[in-house]
Amino acid sequence: MRIFVAGATGAVGRRLVPLLVAAGHEVTGGTRTPQGAERLRAQGASAVRVDVFDADSVHQAVAAAAPEAVVHQLTDLAHGDRAANGRIRRAGTRHLVDAAKRAGVTRIVAQSISWAYVPGDAPADESTPLDTAAEPPRAGMVDSLRALEETVAEIETHVVLRYGTFYGPGTWYARGGPLEAVLRGEQAAGDPAAALIGPVVAGDAVSSFVHVEDAARAAVAALDWPSGTVNVVDDEPAPARAWLPAFASAVGAPAPAPAVDGGRAGWERGADNTLARRLGWRPLHPTWRTGFTTL
Repeated sequence: MRIFVAGATGAVGRRLVPLLVAAGHEVTGGTRTPQGAERLRAQGASAVRVDVFDADSVHQAVAAAAPEAVVHQLTDLAHGDRAANGRIRRAGTRHLVDAAKRAGVTRIVAQSISWAYVPGDAPADESTPLDTAAEPPRAGMVDSLRALEETVAEIETHVVLRYGTFYGPGTWYARGGPLEAVLRGEQAAGDPAAALIGPVVAGDAVSSFVHVEDAARAAVAALDWPSGTVNVVDDEPAPARAWLPAFASAVGAPAPAPAVDGGRAGWERGADNTLARRLGWRPLHPTWRTGFTTL
């Protein structure tokens, strides 16, 4: 197919584009920078400079690519700014979907997250509602995701990938990344990424992870999936008291002591990947236990 990838040089996009090219697709990647355009061409894709907050820029880029499918991997977390990321989910998605509809695109795959579900005691599946009653600041995040997913659903065939926490090269959970800096106490004063990671507590809060390579592979597979939301997470949701020491060991950083009071917020429940596996997705790293050893 002819595919337009928005966010083609992000953590997922830079792994996704080569996979699409290798599968025989004709790929056009959107990027904000000349360096990003050079990277895309080196990967065998066409490149277009685009400002996702400028509707005309997005319309022109998508029209020129004339895609049969759009893959939405847009984020704005380089500076750890929640408001900027919420804006790209709302305005960026709106512009992208409008451009796709104008170009006659009937299939879209979009990035979402798997920790926006209502509180509960077990990992959430896709039938679980989003946590629309959340208090600020979580409320803003959930609302931006709801807007993204509702906008994407305007395309005839729409697959929303609710990813787990990314780890691996180019993510915050990588060797030399922000989480390692926090564990070492080496983060710069006012580091926004460290602020978003928050206090590192080896307690009972449950997370679901996905290696960034597996996230990209799911986006390729989703081009053949039916409409709907799909949790793209590994097989082992885990409390921080289990995964955090393993991460620290993998990067050679000191692990925090286990929390005495390991309280868990109700939404810190992890997610279930049964549907993704039924659809044929098989992660190369089925658990963070082995995945962290590759960092």
